[in-house]
Amino acid sequence: MPASVTTAPPFSSAVMAGDTLYISGTTDHDPATGKPALDATAGAKIVLDNIKKTVEKAGLTMDDLVWVQIFASDLKNFAAFNAVYRTYFKGPMPARAFIGAGSLLGGAHYEVMGIAVKPK
Repeated sequence: MPASVTTAPPFSSAVMAGDTLYISGTTDHDPATGKPALDATAGAKIVLDNIKKTVEKAGLTMDDLVWVQIFASDLKNFAAFNAVYRTYFKGPMPARAFIGAGSLLGGAHYEVMGIAVKPK
């Protein structure tokens, strides 16, 4: 395949089923460059901005997230991630897991997935 031809990944970035949005694993690759963030703090902002865009595209907000799972390339980044993460929510925080995953796709610091529910 020529280098100029790219293929889409075999999954959706998110799927809405009824009032529930299922968000696929999203990394801290900069949408403009396709490269991972230079450091863990910048990576947290990029990945959460990417999640926020996905949630908002579905007509929801970050506060509609009920469950978030974070895979981290290094557990030492726990505090750096949390410092950024707190700024994305106004209401109660979603249930969450922070998992050390070792090497992530494309050199990412984080891969985040989640579930959001449309309020009644």
